[in-house]
Amino acid sequence: MKIVHIVPGSGGTFYCQNCLRDGALVRALRRLGHDVIMAPLYLPLFTDDPNLTQGAPVFFGGINVYLQEHFPVFRKTPRWIDRFFDAKWLLKRAAAQEGSTSAAELGPMTLSMLRGREGRQCKEIERLTAWLAEHERPEVVHLSNALLAGLAKPIKDALGVPVVCSLQDEDTWIDAMDQKHAEACWKAIADNGASIDLFTPVSQWYSDSMVRRMGLPPEKMRVVPLGIELDAVSTVSPAGGPPVLGFLSRLAASEGLGLLVDAFIALKQKPEWKALRLRATGGVTPSNEAYVREQQAKLARHGLESEADFLADFSGDARRAFLCSLTVLSVPAPQGEAFGAFIVEALAHGVPVVQPRVGGFPETVEATGGGLLYDPAEPGALERTLEELLRDPERARTLGENGRRVVTERYGIQHMAKNMLDAYATLRGGNGGV
Repeated sequence: MKIVHIVPGSGGTFYCQNCLRDGALVRALRRLGHDVIMAPLYLPLFTDDPNLTQGAPVFFGGINVYLQEHFPVFRKTPRWIDRFFDAKWLLKRAAAQEGSTSAAELGPMTLSMLRGREGRQCKEIERLTAWLAEHERPEVVHLSNALLAGLAKPIKDALGVPVVCSLQDEDTWIDAMDQKHAEACWKAIADNGASIDLFTPVSQWYSDSMVRRMGLPPEKMRVVPLGIELDAVSTVSPAGGPPVLGFLSRLAASEGLGLLVDAFIALKQKPEWKALRLRATGGVTPSNEAYVREQQAKLARHGLESEADFLADFSGDARRAFLCSLTVLSVPAPQGEAFGAFIVEALAHGVPVVQPRVGGFPETVEATGGGLLYDPAEPGALERTLEELLRDPERARTLGENGRRVVTERYGIQHMAKNMLDAYATLRGGNGGV
């Protein structure tokens, strides 16, 4: 089957669960014999696997999109001018500022993208659809997230093929906007949903949530749980050494970094946890640099700066080594997430997790049997739940082993790829060559 995955390019400055999901899925589909390519939007894919794009150009180059949004003259410039702003060296400089602007600031641009041909980046749509029709001619086009839903109708008009759209944590972006733009974006996604043949949310909780928010029929949803690459996972967390609390996500308030720092400080006040350490990784975007410095200053005020490590490298090998050094992992994101890729990544290494009972976290933790949940509305609950697990190494080991077994059986990327192929096949009136 010929498939094009349209994905937002990433500057690689933070632990992007959607980016990891998309790259792993494309590789797994190729291993199953399918012709799959990634077409990046906004930024190039700064990755150690350039074969993912097979030379596909960047569409909707981030600089051009910005100029077209703010300066009408750039909506009509010829391609040779646009090509200059799409130069890889310029986009690489733009990628260094990834995360320097907030969702609230980008509300108008997000809405413009969701309006498709009615938006301010219309000529970028024409370029993308022409390339798909003339160069790729796919049988299925897969959008990485619902923020790209404005592309669905133009793609269907140009190609007449099924359009599939993954769903994972779009609400986090949209809900950070002002009410006016948030409501307009949700409505635009709902309107565009008529041109999307199937949505593939990563959890049942998120499927139910998005059905309510977008007003789409449940039959347009097919849950495809997130999967991770397991080939490089060969070791589990060591049993000995001082206990280590771990955090794996973008270092930000929205991911609960400060909550884990506070719990760590509280535990360190107790003599029995004198040896406890904290390790955090996942990248810092420019907008969160001040926040991370505040957390480090807080640790310093308690004399704990030397007992907490903030690791800059979260690439594949470094991330695996990080996970193998942990006793327990917690990413106490106060609003929850659709799934939590870090949960299955930790469990793949035998590391149990402690997560708040919000969002899709309960579904993932309970399905894997690899951790404990707590009520985030209850004061001190995170600290107490972490301590409960730290005091019982045998229970922690059992949870980690149970989780590792389930992740190996059900959450490898090969399982996600087969589930996705089954979803594609329903749109092609049969087995679709799968």
